[in-house]
Amino acid sequence: MLQRGNAFMVTRNIHGVVLALQKGDITKVQAEAIVNAANSALAGGGGVDGAIHRAAGPSLMAECRKIDGCPTGSAVATGAGNMAAKYIFHAVGPIYNGRTEDRTLLRSAYQSCLDLAEKLQVRSIAFPSLSTGAYGYPLTLAAPIALQTVIEHLSGQSCLQEITFVLFDSKAYETFSKALDKLSPV
Repeated sequence: MLQRGNAFMVTRNIHGVVLALQKGDITKVQAEAIVNAANSALAGGGGVDGAIHRAAGPSLMAECRKIDGCPTGSAVATGAGNMAAKYIFHAVGPIYNGRTEDRTLLRSAYQSCLDLAEKLQVRSIAFPSLSTGAYGYPLTLAAPIALQTVIEHLSGQSCLQEITFVLFDSKAYETFSKALDKLSPV
């Protein structure tokens, strides 16, 4: 485990791409694209969404208002306002209800961001844990879906060089770390 500043980090090389888990604040991470855990109206909110909107400034909300929402399981790209990133990918994960389609929609939200990264030729992307805050998706179920989606994506051609999951607290970091160990042992 490496330490960068106050954030602990674990990394793996997956098909030549650095996959990292980091405990920290996603608004402070250096990446070309930052993923926002958005709602379908792109209306801002609490948690990661609120933090990103505050860090990006009012131009982000103005840009979001020009987009006619985003369906669950999808993502859209905007500029990053005052943030160092080039893009913000607004991904809408499902509200967890224990249905079989929850898994499909969560996977689709992550895949939509990866597809945007390829389309826009992004080399680095930072993800939060989608749907695991106010939307109630259990971390133990969400982490393997997120990581498996990324690992499967990297089995093909990709412009990505670094993918970081920025996890807000120790519980999320530990859950993702255990899931990564099961999917991609050291």
